[in-house]
Amino acid sequence: MNPLIFNSIEEFRTMEGKALPDGQWYTVTQQMINDFANATLDKQWIHVDEKRAEKESPFKSTVAHGFMSVSMLSKLLEDVFSIKSLQMGLNYGLNKVRFPNPVPVNSELRLLSLVKEIENLGENGIKVTFLCTVTIKGQEKPACVAEFIAALFE
Repeated sequence: MNPLIFNSIEEFRTMEGKALPDGQWYTVTQQMINDFANATLDKQWIHVDEKRAEKESPFKSTVAHGFMSVSMLSKLLEDVFSIKSLQMGLNYGLNKVRFPNPVPVNSELRLLSLVKEIENLGENGIKVTFLCTVTIKGQEKPACVAEFIAALFE
């Protein structure tokens, strides 16, 4: 997968209403889940206790936090496009977020995305709303579906 490269925000505006390239697959490891649990202080056993999860969980393994897939969106989007003239990008927010399917440890995730809307933001920026679907390899239902908003500045 090769990311789309744009020279400027003006050039990127042509993507409004269009899909970005499919992202690469990322394996969600137990270390990633543990790191996220430590960062968020959400150490529920379903995420971090491998032995208990194997015995008691309906998934027979630990699962990633739903918010972990949301927090990966910035990186996953960064992998599918770039704008050479950008000086800064910020997470602006989320409109809708759903977690239709749990992510068992060692699952592979990939981003499918579309540029829904591009709005001006100040004199040198744009606010971009992305429709994001984080898919799980081999699963019909995605891990996460979200409208993610980023502020990008030249």
